[in-house]
Amino acid sequence: MKQNLSRILTLALALMLVLTAFASAETVDPAIAAIQARGKLLVGVKADVPGFGYQELGGDFEGLEIDLAKKLAQKILGDPNKIEFTAVTAKTRGPLLDTGELDLILATFTIMPDRLLQYDFSAPYFVDAVGLLVKKDGGLASFADFDGKTVGVAQSSSTRAALEPAAEELGIKVEFLEFPTYPDIKAALDSGRVDCFSVDKAILTGYVDDTVVLLADSFNAQPYGAALKKGNAGLLAVVDELIAQLRASGEMDELMAKNDRPEVNWDEVDAYHESLWAEAEALAAQQ
Repeated sequence: MKQNLSRILTLALALMLVLTAFASAETVDPAIAAIQARGKLLVGVKADVPGFGYQELGGDFEGLEIDLAKKLAQKILGDPNKIEFTAVTAKTRGPLLDTGELDLILATFTIMPDRLLQYDFSAPYFVDAVGLLVKKDGGLASFADFDGKTVGVAQSSSTRAALEPAAEELGIKVEFLEFPTYPDIKAALDSGRVDCFSVDKAILTGYVDDTVVLLADSFNAQPYGAALKKGNAGLLAVVDELIAQLRASGEMDELMAKNDRPEVNWDEVDAYHESLWAEAEALAAQQ
């Protein structure tokens, strides 16, 4: 009798454990569960942007977005080092999300209404504008001096689209050359192949040296966000929660200072969060 009772209790306990595990599994988002089962977070980052995502040859990745990725790994997996970084460019980051090779992108990815129709973006964590880096002895003081000049931009970036309307408004003709990486553009500027290296100003500051100067001109300010494959609502919620927590605690501002990033106006960031998503909804309704 005691043996039967013991067996019944053991079976009941086993059934309870199975049901509890099943219930817990049902409450975990599939994308989060997949990351936890894999044991590491797969993140696309820049390797050539000092202050955001940078890697010396053979060294570790470092920068603001690297720190954010580690915070996310800590939140999901309990360990900031359970992460695998993949270096991406403006041209490769989208396709790597599309194929599911990466969980998310933290790579100076500007949020735009049309991009919000392609990918899910987190709440913004930084705002920047396109700038102009030129040779000190090049005789260029502002964009108005660029008639007949050649500007180097990154492949698949939004820089060209930001500068073309400004050139048209000024009545000047500007040529563009596209390059795969930022160091390639800087090398082209140094050699005289292009007259200007143009990308977001915070990126350009990592390439300033004694031979070049960052002009005062600014174009098309846009916020950065983490990008995810469309429909990945569970992971998106975790990223948004992390950003909100870091902002509320002041740790986000500390990370900015640690990585020598400009101070962020969070009211401006929040305004973009409202306007860009509204523009995306309007754009979707037109399609």
